[in-house]
Amino acid sequence: MTHVFIDGSAGTTGLRIHERLQSRKDISLISLPESLRKDPKAREEAINSADVAFFCLPDDAAVEAASMVHGNTAVIDTSTAHRTAPGWVYGFPELAGFRAKIAASHRIANPGCHASGFIALVQPLIQAGILKKDAALTCFSLTGYSGGGKKMIGDYECDNPPSELSAPRQYGLTQNHKHLPEMVHICGLEKVPVFCPIVSDFYSGMLVTVPLFQSDIRGNQKDLAEIYSSCYHGPIVHFDTMPLSGMAAANALAGRDDMAICLGGNEERILLMAFFDNLGKGASGAAIQNMNIILGLEETTGLNIGR
Repeated sequence: MTHVFIDGSAGTTGLRIHERLQSRKDISLISLPESLRKDPKAREEAINSADVAFFCLPDDAAVEAASMVHGNTAVIDTSTAHRTAPGWVYGFPELAGFRAKIAASHRIANPGCHASGFIALVQPLIQAGILKKDAALTCFSLTGYSGGGKKMIGDYECDNPPSELSAPRQYGLTQNHKHLPEMVHICGLEKVPVFCPIVSDFYSGMLVTVPLFQSDIRGNQKDLAEIYSSCYHGPIVHFDTMPLSGMAAANALAGRDDMAICLGGNEERILLMAFFDNLGKGASGAAIQNMNIILGLEETTGLNIGR
């Protein structure tokens, strides 16, 4: 029996992890009474009595929680705090060499939701040399409002939401979004991309798009397809030819834990697209996948991969 503690189980990601694990026969969840949920000593005891601890906390609190670990507890941090930190492994196992590092590590930084799509699209192309490290890239990412946490969910689902919530809203307008450091670091980019995240009035789902000109790459769409096919053949991340019918819905994989990598465009202008759920492969689903790898289990255990 594996003992698991979720530090920050009241937040959106923590709640989803708890919901997913509570029915598993191989998992025993360690819980704290409400009165002790923020008590440092109680949290430290719970963390160190666990085989695996999930940190679903704000960045500063995640750093504090990491300092409490003094045993063999494996930590999966879903905050931004450790995604580029030395000694932590980035938890995207589909990237070449990352699965073995995750399996051998006790410090896993779970990827950001937008970053997961961007990195899945760009990192293999950089590694293959078909896209230059100094490429000037643009990315736009459509997400459901659940990615904004409890407050944003409440704003969208209240009886009389403000009129502006009925239209898509772009944010990160200062170009200082918190996912940018991991996007640059994990891909090995020399230039920070222009990043345009957009939240809209649907609960969950995500579509990350990176547009390219043919002149941006050393090859063509066939070469891109071959790279993605060799990297992503499932079961969780897979290269697909989705029936787009002229439209690409950001909620196409809502409720699922897999990710579909697709290509669009023509001979002159190319669209790299990643479809997934911001709460699935973009958050709690990825965290559980990483836990399964650490425990030596089939990594789809407890996940809905929809295939």
